[in-house]
Amino acid sequence: MSSRNSQANKAAARERLRAEREAQAKKDRIRRQVIVGVGVVAALGLAGGIAYGVMKANEPDHWEKAAKAELVKPKNTTGEDGTTVVVGKADAKKTLELYEDSRCPACASFEQAAGEQIKKDVDAGKYKLQYVGATFIDNAVKGEGSKNALSALGAALNVSPEAFLEFKGALYSKEQHPEETVDSFAKDDYLLKVADTVPALKGNAEFKKAVEDGTYDRWALEMSKTFDKSGVKGTPTLKMDGKKIDTPQTAEAFTAAIDKALQG
Repeated sequence: MSSRNSQANKAAARERLRAEREAQAKKDRIRRQVIVGVGVVAALGLAGGIAYGVMKANEPDHWEKAAKAELVKPKNTTGEDGTTVVVGKADAKKTLELYEDSRCPACASFEQAAGEQIKKDVDAGKYKLQYVGATFIDNAVKGEGSKNALSALGAALNVSPEAFLEFKGALYSKEQHPEETVDSFAKDDYLLKVADTVPALKGNAEFKKAVEDGTYDRWALEMSKTFDKSGVKGTPTLKMDGKKIDTPQTAEAFTAAIDKALQG
């Protein structure tokens, strides 16, 4: 082999080696760019996810929105915000004030003992019943059931005072009232299931829509404010002529306490 051919072969080999090195370097650059690009996309995605999470966390919840919604007052209410709820015959001379929270277990016990007697007394014109609803248990043990049930009671009151009393009794019934720490009343489906035990509410499309739409959510919050301003510290609380009545544990004890209050 001549020295000329030998030099040419070496030059060709060097050229091939240079080309291979350049090709490999190009592949390495592309790989690094891809890795960096993926990292940037991941970082942007993470940042976007965090920003979205922060945004959602800062959004007002359902009840914060309800507090600013239009106030819809149920029928059969009076007062500036429709929070005066009085059931009974207009000529009844006395009014029994009843303060309750729908999730309250003591209220459930009271209603199971005396609820039917109250309805009989109201129907007979023995006294009128003024109801004041509270929602403090939602704060005490966390949840939304007190507010949601109070809103549903507003929907029942919009149907009729009788439907309101029947539904209230059904919510407090032994079969339907949950444990205080179980927030069943936060679910519209559960409230509607309870309402199906009340003839005036079963299959009532207007009532169902009002519950599901939260038509009386703002009203429930306004009613809760009425309770907060009343000075009453717990539920159930009974008053007549501004005087507190010790909560009786039986229908007989309730009647005795009421008869005494009526005389006073």
